[in-house]
Amino acid sequence: MQPQIAAERSRVACTERSRSEVAHVLEKLGSKVENLGLNTWQLRTLSAVRRCRTAALGGHIDACDECGKISISYNSCRNRHCPKCQGKNREDWIQARQSELLPVPYFHVVFTLPDSINSLAMQDPRLVYDILFESTWETLKTFGKTAAIQSGMIAVLHTWGQNLSLHPHLHCIVPGGGVDKNGKWQNIRGDGKFLFPVNALSKVFRAKYCEKLKERSPDNYTKVKKLLWEKQWVVFAKKPFGSPKSVIEYLGRYTHKIAISNNRIQSIDDQNVTFSYKDYRQNGFKKQMTLTHEEFIRRFALHILPKRFVKIRHYGFLSSTWKREKLKVLQEKLKVKLIEKVEKKPFLPKCPCCKTGNLHRIAVFDQRGPPAWYLGSSQSSGPCEN
Repeated sequence: MQPQIAAERSRVACTERSRSEVAHVLEKLGSKVENLGLNTWQLRTLSAVRRCRTAALGGHIDACDECGKISISYNSCRNRHCPKCQGKNREDWIQARQSELLPVPYFHVVFTLPDSINSLAMQDPRLVYDILFESTWETLKTFGKTAAIQSGMIAVLHTWGQNLSLHPHLHCIVPGGGVDKNGKWQNIRGDGKFLFPVNALSKVFRAKYCEKLKERSPDNYTKVKKLLWEKQWVVFAKKPFGSPKSVIEYLGRYTHKIAISNNRIQSIDDQNVTFSYKDYRQNGFKKQMTLTHEEFIRRFALHILPKRFVKIRHYGFLSSTWKREKLKVLQEKLKVKLIEKVEKKPFLPKCPCCKTGNLHRIAVFDQRGPPAWYLGSSQSSGPCEN
């Protein structure tokens, strides 16, 4: 590699990775990550996170339409577990849901699995998490049948606690009603309070989950049966949202969240990682935890979902099939002002130098590095001139 190219890669990497990141821990750990007992898919995911926004993925050169400054950026990995690649996906998801809102009460309900299922979740996560989705929806349908309506649910899977421990739970947005046989909206109750008591939900949820686990994996069910029935399962319900728009904004916090964001990492040295977390056993009191590189990455890898596993699912009248065929009619009956779809404009980031101009891509390059003309340009190095 030419010294000039190596220097440029080092300069950009230093600029883009000035904060402590999960990728830094992986760099410190190096080939030792292969000794953590992880599967091939987990190792591939960690490799993508490590290479994100580095020369290994190539990059592009941008020019500002205001000050003319030329700058370089390396490509992102676009992996859904990467701390640096979730912003755009989250915004796209929120924008898509805006046109589906109804002027009805919505509730946030959280279904949590007991820690006695954790060993099986590490062994067969697809089985454990699929049953979690299915039993949650069947539980809500069981209660919703009293009103003879088609209910709905948007569910988002999270598998972590604040300290990166395994803590599988579903964040669900549940409308406070549903659609009857005539396609008309019916509130479950008129006072806006949630119809389903959490204690009753918890018991039905546990029964549904255990029944499905017994059907799908009788041997594993036998191993954990006693512990599952001894534990009190937790279902948590919050008060209804103030407005339909606040529902999407709230859920947007959860849809593309990952186990830990880079801004929670306080420091990384040659042996350990220190990060902040909230202890909800002490009313969310903020604390710090220090782990070795190996333990930190082992915990992070617990939350890498199986390949092609769908972590955001829509049910009932919120499913894609129902929305495609009947949503527009229901919105018209509820006198919802439909939002016209606006063609997306290309995203143009702001210039970090002048702060007013937009950056336009003028060249791309692969892992071999930037082109010679950029390396020889006087604009390719040095701070911004203000």
